[in-house]
Amino acid sequence: MSAPDQSVPPLRPLERLWLCEAMRLREARGERLDDREANRLARAGGGDLAQRIQRRALWLATRDGQLQALHGYRHAARLALLLLALVALLSGGGLAFAALGDGSRPVNVFWALGSLLGINLLMLLLSLASFALGRDNGLPLRLWHWLSDRLARDAQQAQLAPALLLLLQRQRLARWGMALLGNGLWSLTLLAALAMLLLQLSTRRYGFVWETTLLGSDSFARLIHALGALPGLLGFAQPDSLQIQAGGDLAQGDPGARQVWAGWLLGVFVVFGLLPRLLLALGSLLAWQHGLKRLRLDLSLPAYQLLRGELQPDSEPLGIISPAPELPGLQAGGHAEGGSGALLVAIELDGQRPWPPALPAGVADAGNLDSREQRQHLLDQLSRFPPARLLIACDPRRSPDRGSLALLGELARSAAATRIWLLPAEPGASLDPERLGDWHAALQALQLPCADRAPWHWLEHGDD
Repeated sequence: MSAPDQSVPPLRPLERLWLCEAMRLREARGERLDDREANRLARAGGGDLAQRIQRRALWLATRDGQLQALHGYRHAARLALLLLALVALLSGGGLAFAALGDGSRPVNVFWALGSLLGINLLMLLLSLASFALGRDNGLPLRLWHWLSDRLARDAQQAQLAPALLLLLQRQRLARWGMALLGNGLWSLTLLAALAMLLLQLSTRRYGFVWETTLLGSDSFARLIHALGALPGLLGFAQPDSLQIQAGGDLAQGDPGARQVWAGWLLGVFVVFGLLPRLLLALGSLLAWQHGLKRLRLDLSLPAYQLLRGELQPDSEPLGIISPAPELPGLQAGGHAEGGSGALLVAIELDGQRPWPPALPAGVADAGNLDSREQRQHLLDQLSRFPPARLLIACDPRRSPDRGSLALLGELARSAAATRIWLLPAEPGASLDPERLGDWHAALQALQLPCADRAPWHWLEHGDD
């Protein structure tokens, strides 16, 4: 059993909360997690309940592979977002080409505006209505979620998505995420359409007309002036009455008139299409960032309330912990690499073997661990006072069961260096070679060096 690799890139606060929610969902589905060591390390790190829950979730996610899955899913989500952005850019280019055509026929200005703005304005009104009524229009987010799941390489990555969505919905951030994604994609679409319009109008010769059967020219003139009023304040051209009348008579007009109509079309498109989407995307981004700063764990959830007793027990001592038993020569340290001193501990020795042996100077004896309470107490002590060298004595007459090997792994992760002492047989007795081979194989899998003689010189001085 190898220790989880904690040398991972720093996680953003959202990703830490995401892992907490993923762990909560795993346990809510009835999956039993072996979290004893995670809880112990979370308690040893101190802090409030939220910090301990996050530390526990990070340790479990690292051990079980969900942290690596999170990085993989984040990569898949970015790739999905790039694909959606590419689709938005291509759609914008197609939108502009459909509005203007190839220049072989005059462009009907109102049909062109309808092609450029119709779907955008309809979707914008629906989104605003849904937002005002408190109903999230999550089509862009669901599409992104679906595409991310398809790009994820395994099921564990795909299982992270529901955890993120639940976290955001509970904190009312999902709606801002949906708004940011939707308005951002529409902004890309309209920017691509604007670029294609400029390219077409710069490289082709277009004539502009308006046509009607029921309405008079005065009504169209008022409508064109009304639509061009606000763009005109921003410097876009606006046709006069003669140019409007010429367009109604299917006259192609002179080059100056064509430029005026092109400027009017671009102005209306920018002001009533592109600018609202850009402003809404910016507002959604600011609201999203503000919400992320306020994002917290909902500690009122039953799962977190159950963890309170494990991670922040009422009887937890504060301040300096009285040494019972005191481990001489050890200094407090948050990491095993920062420990000092040497320690000898035995696991489940029978009462017939005299213990402890004579120890060199500076080597502390942690006793014989024979109960769960003794193990937990020692592990808690080592979390605060990690030794530089730890020697664990084991009786090879016992089988190397999973519980003993798990304890060896936890003890080894609490010291800078660990060795195993496989005690020799009593005088007149012999060890079972097959069982001894099982011990060697198990310890090799744990990457723990072992010997049948106590390495006293290493334990005392740190070298052989």
